Amino acid sequence: MKTVCTSFVEAVKDIQDGSTIMVGGFGLCGIPENLILALVETGVKDLTVISNNCGVDEWGLGLLLKNKQIKKMISSYVGENKEFERQVLQGELEVELVPQGTLAEKIRAGGAGIPAFYTPAGVGTPIAEGKEIRTFDGKEYLLERALKADFSLVRAVKGDKMGNLIYNKTAQNFNPMIAAAGRVTIAEVEELVEIGSLDPQSIHTPSVYVQRLIEGKQQKKIERVTTREAGVR
Repeated sequence: MKTVCTSFVEAVKDIQDGSTIMVGGFGLCGIPENLILALVETGVKDLTVISNNCGVDEWGLGLLLKNKQIKKMISSYVGENKEFERQVLQGELEVELVPQGTLAEKIRAGGAGIPAFYTPAGVGTPIAEGKEIRTFDGKEYLLERALKADFSLVRAVKGDKMGNLIYNKTAQNFNPMIAAAGRVTIAEVEELVEIGSLDPQSIHTPSVYVQRLIEGKQQKKIERVTTREAGVR
């Protein structure tokens, strides 16, 4: 059995100033929102955060950004956050933008123990500056280093007390690969069940990757609300 925490603050209490953390989710889909709120409460700062994006202004990682707890952001998309833009333009935040597919592979490689790989994405652009470029079969590829983290924070719809996880539909996004790439992986689960309750065929993240669990309900906010007038089809 893995450690099952009784509070979200307890789950993140050993994340110290200057830590590198990976955070699952895409936009607001599949984010470990209660673990993020716990980091806001602890006040930990100077974080390097690896995540597809930085949430929105008033939710998700945007809350850490608002509190200036993030020193550096490694991500692929940051267009939904005005505070992010402000901090970058003011020189308050260091940013490393990575093509989305490359980011996913850098994280996957880190979890698989692969130190680096070659990809054609970014060749001939500023992304390639300072990186090794080699030619394979007449095509240029640049060398990308894998990413790992001190802590990985993920969100699952179900988990058992051994640490096996199941993600809900598109909440799989970055969560499975991030779960594998952290030295300590903390899983926020909507429902914690007994060992043996999950169908082995349905497990997305095996327990070997998870060190800590916490059960809790999420608010599941909507990133963009789109409506239409009554009677319009």
